[in-house]
Amino acid sequence: MRLRNIVLTATVAALVASACSSSSKQTSGTGLSGDAGSCITVDIATSPEKLAVLTELSNTFNKANNKVDGKCVFARPKKVSSGTAANLLVNGWPDPANNGPQPVIWSPSANDWAGIVNERVGKVVAPIGKSFMLTPLVIAMPKVMAQALGYPDKQLGFSDIVALAANSEGWAAYGHPEWGQFKLGKTNPNISTSGLNFTIAEYYAATGKTSGLTVEDLQRPEVQAFATNVENSVVHYGDNTLTFLNNWYRADRRGNALTYTSAVAVEEKSVIDYNTGNPDGILDPGEVPRPPRDPLVAIYPKEGTLFSDDPFIILDEPWVSADQKAAALLYQDFVQQPENQTKVLQYGFRPGNPAVPVGAPITLANGVDPSQPQSELTLPDSKVLVGVLDAWAQQRKDAKVLLVLDVSGSMGDAVGSEGKTKLDLAIQAAVNSLAKFKDTDEVGLWIFTTDLDASGATYLELVPTAPMSENRAKLRSAIQDQRPLNGTPLFSVTQAAFEAARTAFDPTKINAVVFLTDGQNDDDNSADDEQQYKDMINSLTTGSEGLNTKAVRVFTISYGADADTATLRAIAEATNAAYYDASNPATIDQVFTNVVSNF
Repeated sequence: MRLRNIVLTATVAALVASACSSSSKQTSGTGLSGDAGSCITVDIATSPEKLAVLTELSNTFNKANNKVDGKCVFARPKKVSSGTAANLLVNGWPDPANNGPQPVIWSPSANDWAGIVNERVGKVVAPIGKSFMLTPLVIAMPKVMAQALGYPDKQLGFSDIVALAANSEGWAAYGHPEWGQFKLGKTNPNISTSGLNFTIAEYYAATGKTSGLTVEDLQRPEVQAFATNVENSVVHYGDNTLTFLNNWYRADRRGNALTYTSAVAVEEKSVIDYNTGNPDGILDPGEVPRPPRDPLVAIYPKEGTLFSDDPFIILDEPWVSADQKAAALLYQDFVQQPENQTKVLQYGFRPGNPAVPVGAPITLANGVDPSQPQSELTLPDSKVLVGVLDAWAQQRKDAKVLLVLDVSGSMGDAVGSEGKTKLDLAIQAAVNSLAKFKDTDEVGLWIFTTDLDASGATYLELVPTAPMSENRAKLRSAIQDQRPLNGTPLFSVTQAAFEAARTAFDPTKINAVVFLTDGQNDDDNSADDEQQYKDMINSLTTGSEGLNTKAVRVFTISYGADADTATLRAIAEATNAAYYDASNPATIDQVFTNVVSNF
């Protein structure tokens, strides 16, 4: 049963018989054929999960005979995460050269984001859009873990998560001490739709309501306590669910998926991808999908859940012309046609057009249930949505983070034409990120390079880790004082930072290292590089696997074109964290925002 009330137009606009002026070249990296030329361009800012299907449909649309007032039309989708696009719209979509063109159609994962944007802007710039495709929020769990809780005979939900999270015995209370404590993976609701919907559903579950959530509800002590108990079970947050799914899959290949995490809040589509051996939903050339040892099942919370309805929002912004709005409506009608709606099933989504039935791959064999969910939650109004984010900012799990900043000589390389260096941009991004930590988070700062003092020190603790209530100004000042110096002792400093964080481990917080570098290992002694690398990876892996109760995650940032991306990716993977690419230094501010979203 699908509980949706979607109003769709009954007719599809007729397409005028005249071809657009476009070439047949393939645009590298996007799969989009042709060029807009002199056509009316419909730029689409789409959440990443539907870029592939919208690119396929856009290629068909752009080759057809589409016109508005005698002018050809060209649709051009570009991926921008929902929360990132929301923030850009609130700020008037600045810097199109780096943030992508100002969109005509905005297609976030859910209409939730439109309400948040409109509330923060103070007027309607993003009208509620028509659904293109659907996928419900679920709690993904390894099947054997779900069975230990009573699945499939027992309906499960948020109350079961709270009970597990609050039980000091953890999984031992269900006969499985080898699985350790209950651990939840959840994305940051300021950036990710699954994180936003999970947080809304979490507050609904705390109230016992399925509709009519209010700002007053969010302030009730018992609701705050319920939400805090859920958040305290979080392993770490993240900017997208792929971090958890890829780490889970790698752990599964090693045979220890059950001790990495117990459950992750994801969309139904992600369970299908994972169980078919394609956890990130993208098959690279030559990649052969391999089903996991421990498949997942989708738990549809008994208290109710929300759908990601992937709307088409035609923006009411000054940069959107009347012709572009007409062209956007034409494109919207095109993607709603039944033959085009069937394509979303191929990507694991439910059609937005209710005339198209749900079918494979949404099947029990893939760990999902087309008859679920049985209860759907009502999307709160825009004031409540903003209130949910504000409440979460206070009730989220605290973090203990060590920032490790490369100040080697190459950080002094110039970037762009404004006289800025890589270090200048990194300093500004790091300082900006400090505002995203709350006062009870603990943050410290190391810098690293060779020959920091007469003894040849390779790192220096500038600000000892302490609550941000007392460290915020110290961190800002220390970061701003940095200048480029010498070499890049990558291997030894990574290991030292990891071990220092483990020594200072706090089991009540998210413990992590954020490591930024623009270079390769360069400590003036290349003879021992291979052994240093092995020692480092062995230390990271041993300290992060299995039931280890001092699991510190190292989130790495590859900064600039010369950074050792392979090593930085290996470091992140060894600690079940995430690797971030800032090969274009101009993107470092957004990258820092994404990294800090893990806390």
